[in-house]
Amino acid sequence: WAMAPRLSCFVAERRPRENKTDKRKWMGDQEVIENEFGFSHRSTITILMLLQFAMEPAGGFGLEDQSVVDSANETPLYSNIRLPDEHIPYFLHNNMHIAVTCEKDSLCPFKKYLRELESCWGYEKNCKPEYRFSYPVCTEATSGWANTVEGAEEIFWKQADFGYVKEMLLEMKTLCEPVSAGDSSLACTKYTRYCRATNLYIDLRNPRRNTDRYKEDFLEEGEIGGHCKLNKEALVAEGEHKSPLQSWFAELQTYSQLNFQLMEGGNCDLVIEKPTYFMKLDAGVNMYHHFCDFVNLYISQHINNSFNADVNIVMWDTSSYGYGDLFSDTWKAFSDYNIIHLKTFDHKRVCFKEAVFSLLPRMRYGLFYNTPLVPDCFSTGMFRAFSQHVLFRLNITKDVPLTGRIRVTFLVRSTQYRRILNQQELVKALKTVSVFDVRVVDYKDIGFLEQLKITHNSDIFISIHGAGLTHLFFLPDWAVIFELYNCDDDRCYLDLARLRGVHYTTWEKSDKVIPQDKGHHPTLGDHPKFTNYSFDVTEFMRLVLSAAQIVTQHPKWHFTQYHTEL
Repeated sequence: WAMAPRLSCFVAERRPRENKTDKRKWMGDQEVIENEFGFSHRSTITILMLLQFAMEPAGGFGLEDQSVVDSANETPLYSNIRLPDEHIPYFLHNNMHIAVTCEKDSLCPFKKYLRELESCWGYEKNCKPEYRFSYPVCTEATSGWANTVEGAEEIFWKQADFGYVKEMLLEMKTLCEPVSAGDSSLACTKYTRYCRATNLYIDLRNPRRNTDRYKEDFLEEGEIGGHCKLNKEALVAEGEHKSPLQSWFAELQTYSQLNFQLMEGGNCDLVIEKPTYFMKLDAGVNMYHHFCDFVNLYISQHINNSFNADVNIVMWDTSSYGYGDLFSDTWKAFSDYNIIHLKTFDHKRVCFKEAVFSLLPRMRYGLFYNTPLVPDCFSTGMFRAFSQHVLFRLNITKDVPLTGRIRVTFLVRSTQYRRILNQQELVKALKTVSVFDVRVVDYKDIGFLEQLKITHNSDIFISIHGAGLTHLFFLPDWAVIFELYNCDDDRCYLDLARLRGVHYTTWEKSDKVIPQDKGHHPTLGDHPKFTNYSFDVTEFMRLVLSAAQIVTQHPKWHFTQYHTEL
């Protein structure tokens, strides 16, 4: 894939909803944690209900009992919107009750977006194709995948764009049905990869913890469940993907139909009213793997149609260990609170008013770990939206570069392997180009928010194969990611760049890169990821100058003047 993306030609925009429910205090002997959820009032405006019915996302959970204000604080629901400007019309499209409130309120700051309410992410019912947030781009149809370019684009959209959300919404199935007011419920996608529960009961009075982070028999019959009509046969049928980071079946296989109302008679030692996302996490010390967690949390928010940060995030971990997290600042994009370890609730019967079991980082055909993608396709709106969402919530700003300057960030490694032996020589060559502002960084010595700031203000980002290349998520649209050498792992960051929609380049001439030796994997023997490299300076500069041309020719590049210095 050698084309520079032309994203500006394919972006259109839309977004889902964000609400608040009334604060409720449960009386009696139960301990109460106050909470507000993203959606739960019934509007009294007839037109609002009609519009919502027409535009509700497929498989959505509805807007029962919604009102136009937070009754506890008498503040309008639109005050809870914390989204990038580009996303607001899409959010309002899926939250017509908030749009109607905004229209009636002279103080609403979002009135200009009310003219764009046809905008849609793409997964909503009645979303017109011309109003989708974006479209992927395919340059050709590959045999075995699709017969036409249009067919390839549709497959790619379903694999890795908002079509993926649409497929999940269509899969949603009720497994435990409420019969009367105050009952519980459980609904899941196929294979229990994502689930949503109300009035969920978890009994952790006798936790069976060991060294296993994802113990499959941690909960027994009666220790997780709800007061609802359970279709046990349907639940058991979803166990095909049972695996720690592929589904929630191990945790939900013992979900039981309880014979008592949760919120009555002191059946809960602790009531969590705040909406809760349960997550099983991949490696927190590796950016590539950990951002599989964050991407899937963002997709889960779309499925749930709520971006409210007034939520709990509970790390489902059946061990007693802690969790090393080098990227913990990222959680601030999704929750206003610290992450909670499941063991916090040990020795209690805990009842959750609203709970979501988030999509997982290593699902079969999930995103983005080892996902097979249609060749020759790139640029998904969903990954671009994820980037925008995280950068906005973390307050990472974009600097305006000096006129005509190209900002080159060279990420180096101080690890034992994959070091660049002639690094100083390469950097010296970069600095001979007058239009380059060259910055050499080692991110291990820099806080993560500052890392994001540097990345987001880079036009060319260079590094050898490693998890640090996951920073490509946060490059500007016109940037080029240059994987200096892929160490024979030729799809990993190429595919990630395709998902994000930034141009990818890598080393081309094998005779112009010199490994220090054959590599020394501890068990596999010779391995290209376990050695260090020297690179031909002339060939290196040819590739960087080619990347610079791609940057300056991108339609979103700040300066359209051709750089004769290149």
